[in-house]
Amino acid sequence: MDYALVMGDYFGDVVVVDEDLEADKGLETAVIVSLFTDRRAALDQLPVEFPADDLRGWWGDVAPQVEGDQTGSLLWLLAREKQLPATLARARQYAEDALRWMLEDKVAQQVVVAASWLATGWMLLQIDIYRPGGDVVRYRYGYEWASQAARRIV
Repeated sequence: MDYALVMGDYFGDVVVVDEDLEADKGLETAVIVSLFTDRRAALDQLPVEFPADDLRGWWGDVAPQVEGDQTGSLLWLLAREKQLPATLARARQYAEDALRWMLEDKVAQQVVVAASWLATGWMLLQIDIYRPGGDVVRYRYGYEWASQAARRIV
């Protein structure tokens, strides 16, 4: 069980109830961490306008418990992209890659990601997670990549 995270207008935050951290008995915290933390990029993935030493990533991925595991997603690479179908395709792929661990760890039988334009500068990511017991959990996030932030769409 993790501490509950929720997406605010431009950042994630912990949930506090009665002066105590709330626990997340579901998957939302795992989805938020998977999508909205910056996975380390390879040098050849970095857009030319980014500094060559800004590969980002989490320090814990230097020596992961499982070889090849990486935390987060490459959605941050879309910060300067135009609103094109190719951008949506990359966002979908980055989200699928970030959530693939759910399939490998058998947390989900299937993860379906859809990306669409919500408004100018805002992308909607819809995540459907098919649990082993048959339940489907849906999360929707508005992603504004200019500030590299996400907001939960209710």
